Amino acid sequence: MERRGFVKLVGTVAAWPLASWAQQPKGKTRRIGLLEPATPVSFPARLKAFHQVLREAGYVEGQNLVVDYRYAHGKLEQFPALAAELVALKPECVVAVGIDAIRALRNLTSTIPIVMGTIDADPVKEGLVASMARPGGNVTGMVGIGWEIVGKRLELLKEVAPKITRVAVIFDPRSPAGHAHVRGAEVGARALKLQLQLLEAKEPADLNNAFRAARGARANALYVPGVGMVNSHRPRIVALAIEARLPAIYSSAEFVGDGGLMAYAANGVEQFRRVATYVDKILKGAKPGDLPIQQPTTFELAVNLKTARAIGLAIPKSILGRADRVIE
Repeated sequence: MERRGFVKLVGTVAAWPLASWAQQPKGKTRRIGLLEPATPVSFPARLKAFHQVLREAGYVEGQNLVVDYRYAHGKLEQFPALAAELVALKPECVVAVGIDAIRALRNLTSTIPIVMGTIDADPVKEGLVASMARPGGNVTGMVGIGWEIVGKRLELLKEVAPKITRVAVIFDPRSPAGHAHVRGAEVGARALKLQLQLLEAKEPADLNNAFRAARGARANALYVPGVGMVNSHRPRIVALAIEARLPAIYSSAEFVGDGGLMAYAANGVEQFRRVATYVDKILKGAKPGDLPIQQPTTFELAVNLKTARAIGLAIPKSILGRADRVIE
């Protein structure tokens, strides 16, 4: 069963209309790139929405649009080589997901437009753009603010499991976004009088070790920010959390679809619709430096009741009443 009831937050720019803005381009095949830290099957709904909006704008892959895909499969060290491959193909713009992918491209080109699919960090502080309103240079797009709502996630976790005292945080330390989530968790934990156990995971083999360490330290809850290597191994992380019977909250709703207990996150599909509008504008001649960077305007609470039953947890009615998506 799914229920939608969006929680509205203030964003920098309201959602733009998603209807067709122009007649189908004629006589020219356009070329774009996509650089993604995860795998081809990690975010199918986002990619589907992206192509749907491009089709509405007149760009059809295989007809008048070529998309060069590059996936890092969670191996962040591959980004420089993958970015170099894309730049060599001379696309008219590249959609890049995550700070590591964006930075790898930015290090290679100052002329090819880069549209951020999402970035869970402050692009101004990271030196990628001059400002949110007028980015300047060749980078624009969408940002997430997932690290700013970690405290809210921990509140939800505490509401679901009031007796928790120690929360394990499994994150990829190579990504600046991972550290941003940790800082947010530290602030939220102090407010809720929770202890944190920080567990680094750079490789898939680190995941088993992280869960063993969590059990050894008697962690009784889990927070997983979906950045870096983590997003490429969602089903495995979810399975380990269920096996350990840990109430867990995640930073993206895809974890809940994979069997995770709970997530509070921006609507990633909506963000990728907006990404497609920016690609369209750039293909029609807009300069990326003139397109303001957009923040999320909708956040969703997703709950998996099947997983709750599997770990012996009763989800309070107060949570179910606020949930936008409930998986039975």
